[in-house]
Amino acid sequence: MEILASRVILRATDYQATRDFYRHTLGLAIHREYPGGTVFFAGQGLLEVSGHAGAPAVGIDDRTTTLWLQVRDATDAVAELTLKGVVIDRKPETMPWGLVEAWLKDPDGVPIVLVQVPDDHPLRRDIRGS
Repeated sequence: MEILASRVILRATDYQATRDFYRHTLGLAIHREYPGGTVFFAGQGLLEVSGHAGAPAVGIDDRTTTLWLQVRDATDAVAELTLKGVVIDRKPETMPWGLVEAWLKDPDGVPIVLVQVPDDHPLRRDIRGS
């Protein structure tokens, strides 16, 4: 399975305080923002602070930490992992925000979301204009 990008997602119970801590106290630069969330540059990786703690639509449980792994094709990745005996908690599904997501857990129960970014998704668009 080829991993294209990754990030750690923190589902903050107090979004503004957590966002301010990473932005102003630690001084992390903003990679991008969306309604209810901010993604920061964190060295060679990305850290996402989400204001959606406990929201049932975002994950498979209410943990505050999730590993986000971008793959080329979520269906292919799930097939590969299934052959290796990995239990898939949620099959690939297009979410309301347009990403295709599949969910599983590592041996310690940490949620992992495999994310496929469709060709027409805003994450693939050139936002610099023409």
